[in-house]
Amino acid sequence: MPSLHLPSEAPTLADAVASAVRDGIAAGELVPETTYSVYQLAELLGISRSPVREGMLRLAEAGLVEIRRNRGFRVLPPRAHDVEEIVEIRLALEPAAARKAALLGTQEQHAAIKAALEEMAAAVQRGDEAAFWPADRRLHDLLLRAAGNARAAAIVAQLRSTTALLGPPTTASGRTLAEIHAEHDPVVGAVLARDGIAAEAAMRAHLEATGDLLVANLALRSVSPNGV
Repeated sequence: MPSLHLPSEAPTLADAVASAVRDGIAAGELVPETTYSVYQLAELLGISRSPVREGMLRLAEAGLVEIRRNRGFRVLPPRAHDVEEIVEIRLALEPAAARKAALLGTQEQHAAIKAALEEMAAAVQRGDEAAFWPADRRLHDLLLRAAGNARAAAIVAQLRSTTALLGPPTTASGRTLAEIHAEHDPVVGAVLARDGIAAEAAMRAHLEATGDLLVANLALRSVSPNGV
């Protein structure tokens, strides 16, 4: 039987299930191309079947498992192509949104964007990764909303959640919080200066750098001794 552990810090039980299964796949506890039942996983984790089903649906959306009707789910190896698709979608949305946020955002929206960047800087100073990522997500969300596109903000939030399920953040490959903050700084600076062209270029450079590292991380895992 595989060994899985529910993380205590997950916001919901379904989130905890998704994280436990993702970590189990990465550790080789759950074997690719093998089918596991919802009943089996619920018993293993000591919880009811409902959050297991919900967690599996999230992982299916991320491409880590395949739901098999009346049988359970089949584990799929993470693919670098999944991240490439996500980054491609974000590149279609976020650079243009940064430009519009620079040109159309209100003073209040710009102040909130600046505050989010300052929260990231404060987290860097403390070495507080747990506080850094929510500030990072908030900054991207504020930029999209300042551009007047709440639907794009919702899409990007879902894409970021999917990316988190596919593998570790880029800090796992040696990228520092300070380096990530530094990539955001020219984006915000251009937005506050109402320089749409510079804001768009800076956001594109940030997303491309992030995507390259995430794809490289998954490519390395695909040839690791664990086969994930």
